[in-house]
Amino acid sequence: MLHTLAVSGYRSLRDLVVPLDRLTAVTGPNGAGKSNLYRALRLLADTAQGRVVASLAREGGLPSTLWAGPEAFARAVQRGEHPVQGTARKGPVRLQMGFAAEDYGYAIDLGLPTDAAFPFDPEIKHEVLWSGAMLRPSAVLAERRGGLAQIAGDRDRVTLSQHVPAWDSMLTHCADPRAAPEMIALRERIRAWRFYDQLRSDPDAGARRPQVGTRTVALGHDGSDLAAALQTIREIGDAQALDAAVEDAFPGAAVEVTQADGWFEVQLRQHGLLRALKAAEWSDGTLRYISWIAALLTPRPPELLVLNEPETSLHPDLHPALGRLVLQAAKSSQVIVVSHAPRLLATLQEKGGCEVLRLEKRLGQTRLENEDELDVPGWKWPAR
Repeated sequence: MLHTLAVSGYRSLRDLVVPLDRLTAVTGPNGAGKSNLYRALRLLADTAQGRVVASLAREGGLPSTLWAGPEAFARAVQRGEHPVQGTARKGPVRLQMGFAAEDYGYAIDLGLPTDAAFPFDPEIKHEVLWSGAMLRPSAVLAERRGGLAQIAGDRDRVTLSQHVPAWDSMLTHCADPRAAPEMIALRERIRAWRFYDQLRSDPDAGARRPQVGTRTVALGHDGSDLAAALQTIREIGDAQALDAAVEDAFPGAAVEVTQADGWFEVQLRQHGLLRALKAAEWSDGTLRYISWIAALLTPRPPELLVLNEPETSLHPDLHPALGRLVLQAAKSSQVIVVSHAPRLLATLQEKGGCEVLRLEKRLGQTRLENEDELDVPGWKWPAR
């Protein structure tokens, strides 16, 4: 389980360290930085796919994603006695992201590009993988500085590569099952993380049309394979939980998956109607909720499940049912929910002991509300 997430220099996240629990909800007013925190976690996941640099380039490169304020705030500025002013930079331009789990920790440091041919591609300057909760020199398992990647040997460090490309993570370039099994293990764990923030419910959504039926243990990021995912839950998952989740939100209703020549289509039977309604006839909220059922009742739960504003398109009356669905998913996965729906958050707190992190903006930077009262874990960034 991840217990710490740290981000420095990314948009409004000038220097933020947050504690994570088995079930964590991130909330706060509009503009507080919830989406930035979610996007930073997705960027961390992109390192295991070898696409973190490309993802940052699509956001406009480092100039568009870096913290736009001063390198540090004087005490007089923090007290409101003087306006914010730019100062001469003392440290390097950098964007840092990292996490610590129960067994491993990982951090990545990205900086300005030196290749004029690709001006929007930031460079990976430094990566560190360590054992335990806190980075210490004796705990380092693998480290990459520039193009040099090394692992800890019996007596000294062993070089894996001297030519790691500036755009490629050591997790993908140097992962060797014999020399660096820890990197293989970490890479595969990160690749298994699941993120949901683009479940489609518009008229052209794939979930509204018949689909070729194939076993689907994890709902796709856009929900287009909804019928196959629901049928897979009925075959190898918890069919009773699926029926109960539908009943919880729509009393007297039941979801069915029909088959014709290998094509699947999902329908909803409701009390009082003479025929089942096809997904093309559902409201946006109904389709979104049924999609969340398929995502959260997956028969192959990931270690980490991250949901970005799952209440979108749902009537507030459905938020408690959604909360109960999230609580069920948290029994088999670590879950992070980014939301500003009071009824959803109340259900998560009252029924599941959810850790709620409230974000706020101070001088343009995202901070934890009442940070002094929280048990914020210690964090140390690797020196470049």
